[in-house]
Amino acid sequence: MQIRFIEAPEPTDEEREKGRLLFAGETTFLKGVVAMDGLPEADRTEVCFAGRSNVGKSSLINALTGRKGLARASNTPGRTQEINFFTAGDFYVVDLPGYGFANAPVAVVEKWQRLLKQYLSGRPTLRRVFVLIDARHGAKDVDEEIMSLLDRSAVTFQVVMTKVDKLRGDALEASLAKTREALAKHPAAYPELILSSSEKGDGIEKLRAIIAGIS
Repeated sequence: MQIRFIEAPEPTDEEREKGRLLFAGETTFLKGVVAMDGLPEADRTEVCFAGRSNVGKSSLINALTGRKGLARASNTPGRTQEINFFTAGDFYVVDLPGYGFANAPVAVVEKWQRLLKQYLSGRPTLRRVFVLIDARHGAKDVDEEIMSLLDRSAVTFQVVMTKVDKLRGDALEASLAKTREALAKHPAAYPELILSSSEKGDGIEKLRAIIAGIS
């Protein structure tokens, strides 16, 4: 039976409060990692954010934590060159290097991609990857590559559609349909989509509640 990919339901009051409390305390930058031997100890539940360059990972993490400037956002593709670890309560929240096009030498890009693949394949406490897809474009070939890697690694991933405030009506529905069609090919895909806008705050409470419910 084919899985239907639907929008994640609104959280209950209890779930919303649990999510609020998780990020109500101080969220701090722990370290940036450029090699596997620099990873912090795998001693807590971990979620991470992946997406092609300039999809809005850093902006989403800042909105999620309520701390403007915590994760560095840039208009320059490929600026995030490290796996950046943040602590939020008893979670690690991880910002991954952007994949796909990056304004950097080929050798540097290849190093980022290799580190990304090693991390996604070998982190035992990684419970979910949030794959960010720009709603204006839908899933692209480079997104399919990372989703296929997650399939092979048996790591559950959930798609977060970013910048949904930039689309309306039929245009948004067309983007969602394109993304659902792509996800149907990936067994590791979680069947609920999150629609978000870091600028408008759409989907942020929902995402907090979802993370707080992961163990």
